[in-house]
Amino acid sequence: MKRIAAVTCVAMVMAACGSDGGDDAASEATTAAPAPQSTAALEPAEEPATTDAPATTAAETTTTEAPDPAGDGVLSVPAEFDTIQAAVDAASYGDLVLIAPGVYNESVDVETDGITIRGESRNEVVLDGGMELDNGIRVLGASNVAVENLTGMNYTNNAVFWIGSTGYRASYINTYRTGDYGIYAFDSVDGVIEHSYTAGSKDAGVYIGQCYPCDAVVDNIISEHNGLGYSGTNSGGELYIVNSVFRNNRVGIVPNSGSYELCYPQRETTIIGNLVHDNNQADTPAIDVALLAMGNGILVAGGIGNVIERNLVFGHDRTGIGTVPYLEETPSDDLPTRDEWELDCATSRTLDITIPDGAILWDSYENAIRDNVVSDSGSGDLAVASVLTDTSTLGNCFTGNDAATTRPADLQTIGACGAAASGDWSVEALNVIAWLTEVESAPPSVDWQTAPLPDLVPQPDMPDAATAPTDPMTASMPAMDADAVGLPADPRS
Repeated sequence: MKRIAAVTCVAMVMAACGSDGGDDAASEATTAAPAPQSTAALEPAEEPATTDAPATTAAETTTTEAPDPAGDGVLSVPAEFDTIQAAVDAASYGDLVLIAPGVYNESVDVETDGITIRGESRNEVVLDGGMELDNGIRVLGASNVAVENLTGMNYTNNAVFWIGSTGYRASYINTYRTGDYGIYAFDSVDGVIEHSYTAGSKDAGVYIGQCYPCDAVVDNIISEHNGLGYSGTNSGGELYIVNSVFRNNRVGIVPNSGSYELCYPQRETTIIGNLVHDNNQADTPAIDVALLAMGNGILVAGGIGNVIERNLVFGHDRTGIGTVPYLEETPSDDLPTRDEWELDCATSRTLDITIPDGAILWDSYENAIRDNVVSDSGSGDLAVASVLTDTSTLGNCFTGNDAATTRPADLQTIGACGAAASGDWSVEALNVIAWLTEVESAPPSVDWQTAPLPDLVPQPDMPDAATAPTDPMTASMPAMDADAVGLPADPRS
């Protein structure tokens, strides 16, 4: 296989996201955001009752004479700087930009390593794009930047976004009603996304893409009413998705391969201890993949070597946990050979490309699905499929799962982990080709600006937000003990 020899990833993604390149970093929306439409209340009982909306703070350019006027490493908004962008521009490595409650109509760019941007109140510090600004907080290649304890909403692209960063952290973040992603880490490594809530993103609530090894953790997330709960194109390698809830999206968790981003194929993501249910939501905004794959819980689409264990998955119209091919109709390169699966991202970028004459099909290989509890799936609690390849040769295995139905039949016997494939894989096989015709009658995407969403009720605050010290090195992957992550409790019992 041949790949891209030289590419400017930052420029590619800015163009894809419709960015203006940061010339208007602190643009001000002139209209108030429309009130969100409400459906059902959030499922967890932990959230307190809704509070009044915070007062609006204008985003005018500050003329503060010197960085950090108090000299204490804390740059306060709006007490010392009128805007978040002004405080970020004045900050140095190790500084804290501390934001008081208010609504800030800003699009903030960060290019300084090692700073922390923190709201005093997760629910009352609100960055609001007013359906006009593109990104809430965009970290452009800066390393060890943490964003903590605030809300981003009504942005045409993303609420919180890292690109080309080494070391990142999103903690205690709410994202709500965004035109692309909620929390987005692209071409970035060594990070953590934790203790956050995301709803109403057209693409995915949480996304990590174009990295191998990623060295990243997604932990304790609630992602709902998005096109995809989690999406991870060409990401993996010490990448963990744990202890999180993915519900009422079109699709729950979707790692996938594709040559439209670098570092393909997708591989080696560990998905453990998550609650994944009822991802059949027909009234969300959605990209094409979400429309095509609607009704699946955890769906590996052209991914390799992923581990899926001890998840509780139920209530899906199609599959609970499935491994399927991904059809790429206009590829930018041909399929990687098996020996290229092991190349890290930096090495893979040095190879030439060969653009195929037509579409390519990314099969899913060597994924291990073990010890999950899966139920109430329309097409099969567990499933594996291909189109052009003998499914028994793909090396996907299924063992120890509590599941009533499988496609093909008796999958945990003929495809058991640690044993050679056996039996007849054509009996009751999953007809994944039918999805290509079924999508024509699927519920269409709903405008992200008006899609009905649950009320954004207050979420738990970061402890001691106003006084907690900062440490740039915490904006990196924490130690991870996957064996310690257990099966989540069943909210139905």
